[in-house]
Amino acid sequence: MPGDTLLPPVIDQDGAPFWEYAAQGQLRIQACARPGCGELRFPPRPCCPHCRSFDAEWRPMSGRGRIWSYVVPHPPLLDAYAAVAPYNAAVVELADAPRIRLAGHVVAAPDAPLDSVDPARLRIGAPVRVAFTEQAGVTVPRWLLLERV
Repeated sequence: MPGDTLLPPVIDQDGAPFWEYAAQGQLRIQACARPGCGELRFPPRPCCPHCRSFDAEWRPMSGRGRIWSYVVPHPPLLDAYAAVAPYNAAVVELADAPRIRLAGHVVAAPDAPLDSVDPARLRIGAPVRVAFTEQAGVTVPRWLLLERV
């Protein structure tokens, strides 16, 4: 897909474990490992903003969340993205960590194109679950809509 590899993630030392777990099909979030703190943090960073500890661990998440916000860009866009417009860019709030929000795309299937979900189906609060796909050698999280139960 033309737009899928245009803006690959920048992987730094603090965030590298996030991408390593993603390559294994796991969504994990950095947490403070200091006893009595345990605060989750994203984006990853070396020091806990709550207690200033440098101890960290990566906690598994359920991969479920809800659309917190989204946008459907329309042309004019960068050439590679114009080919798949209209597509969505969503911010997903994790169900088991409501203060943690991840950006990505809501798609019909893990390897589906960015424009695979009709924008009319998107709603703030819609339930989603994570799926992973490889793009330009990096496994990235994407989001699949869940039917309300």
